[in-house]
Formats: sequence, C-alpha cells, structure tokens
Amino acid sequence: MSRFFGEIRQAGYVVDDIEKAMDYWSRELGIGPWFYNPRVPIVNYHYRGKAYEPHNSVALANSGPLQMELIQIRNDAPSMYADFLKAGHRGLQHVAYWTENYDADLARLEAEGFEPVMSGEVGARGRFVYFDTEYHPGTVIELSEVAGPKGKMFDLIRAAAKDWDGRDPVRPFPDLTKL
Repeated sequence: MSRFFGEIRQAGYVVDDIEKAMDYWSRELGIGPWFYNPRVPIVNYHYRGKAYEPHNSVALANSGPLQMELIQIRNDAPSMYADFLKAGHRGLQHVAYWTENYDADLARLEAEGFEPVMSGEVGARGRFVYFDTEYHPGTVIELSEVAGPKGKMFDLIRAAAKDWDGRDPVRPFPDLTKL
C-alpha cells in the first residue's frame, strides 16, 4: 500500500493494437474476460489546462483485485498516453488509485504538490486526474473517482473475472447510464 494513496487498484498499459493485446492477455496469460469499449465516452477532458476531445479505446479485466487496463489512442488529441508513445514507450504507463472522496483527495494531493496534467470524466461521478509523476516509464499516478456507475462497472468486471472459464474473452462495456 502507498502511504499517500492506499492500494493500487489498476495498472494501465498503453498499446498499439488493443485487439491483439486482449487476445494475448486472455490466451497467453489467462486474464479476462475483457470488457471493451472502442470509444470511451470521456467528457470535460483537459490536457495541460486546454480542452480536447480524445478518442480512446479501452479494455478492462481483473487479475484478482488488480484491474488491468489496455488503452489505444485513436486520434491526435494531446494526452499523457500520446506522450508515452512519442517517447518510444509501450506497456505500463500508469497506476490508479480509486476514491469515493474525489474532491477531498484531489485537494489533499494538490496541497502536497502533485500537479494535474490530464483529467476528465467517464459517467456521472466518474472523474479522473493524472498527475505529473512520471520519473521513469510506468510511474504516472491516476486518481479515479468510483462513487458512481463507473465504480459499479468495476465491481461487475472484478466479479466476472473471479470464476472466468476462458469463454467469451471480449465483452462490451456495460452501459454506464443503466448502472
């Protein structure tokens, strides 16, 4: 556990081909099922203080309590994912900590000197922020709000992985408006 954030809940991997990555992780590593969204509905997205409209594909699965996230960028909107790729990296880009007290945790981290670089929202009460903490590849820190439907979706994904038998390795994201 981190003395600053609690336990790491997610490891985020930036990939060039998300379909190949899901196949590899499920077939070779036995991790799945993957819940896939070819276009994540991100709103209120900002990178370094400016608004953009990213198009990212994301797949989520669990290995025990740890959620794996595969990310493929699909447009040229600036992002920390694009920065990671432009630097020649592939693989682990960030670790995420989850919170139900987003405003308080964000204020605390900013007061401690953490600088937000990228932020947005996925579903109601599903805000996220990435901090400028990349001292070497894979060390970006994300704070992710799980007080709303996104948190319920994460629970469903974790439950699906618990007794997964290898069938139906790729499934659609649940509709966040119905959770």
